[in-house]
Amino acid sequence: MATDPYAAPRAPVADAPGMPMEGNFVSEGQSVPAGNGVSWIGAGWGIFKQQPGMWILVILILVVLMLLGAIPLLNIVLALIGPVLIGGLMIGCRSIEEGTGLEVGHLFAGFREHAGKLILVGLFNVGAWLLVMLIIFLVVGGSVFALQSTGADPAASAATAALAGLLGLALGVPIYMAIWFSPALITLNGMDVGAALKASFLACLKNIVPFLLYGVVMFLLMIVASLPFMLGWLVLGPVFIASVYTGYRDVFYAQ
Repeated sequence: MATDPYAAPRAPVADAPGMPMEGNFVSEGQSVPAGNGVSWIGAGWGIFKQQPGMWILVILILVVLMLLGAIPLLNIVLALIGPVLIGGLMIGCRSIEEGTGLEVGHLFAGFREHAGKLILVGLFNVGAWLLVMLIIFLVVGGSVFALQSTGADPAASAATAALAGLLGLALGVPIYMAIWFSPALITLNGMDVGAALKASFLACLKNIVPFLLYGVVMFLLMIVASLPFMLGWLVLGPVFIASVYTGYRDVFYAQ
């Protein structure tokens, strides 16, 4: 059964207490309690466990695509279509809510719904990171060349690397904030690219504490998932993707 990309989700996700699944759309997001950041992960697990086999198959396909990204030029293509794939999976998450279920085809559903807008989000992502790299080079690039030419001291090299890392983090966080909810807002609400990037950024800004808790818990889960030969990512990957959707539902829909 075809799904309407503009319709709000209707059916609640099992085992996802505290997550509002119906309500009025809030175009720039709303502040939610700090603990909701952890609830997004729990609700993501609720979505995953309804169709674990299908989710794992989708993740394996994504892994193959990521491996292809090691090929020159293909990595740029994958960076551009990344939001398209995520947008399709947002449609898939909504389909699970509606009872129609996830299919492999949902991974590519973004190519049928708002593909141009989603590719523009990918273009924004690539362009923004190129700008970040340029700024880092302008700030510390000269120091790197000087250290290499003089063969210099490890402490100075470490300090330069730390500065580059901190600068990249400071400049990268706003990029992630702008992109985080954009695929969902475009595919599920039909937003224009600029409006989606702005709404995602503002929504993340309003929910710094929930995102901090979300980040801490997700980081710990990433460590656990990586220990048994990365096999835990077959579960954590789908939960992570679904948690982006449940976070979107929580932040952008008011009861």
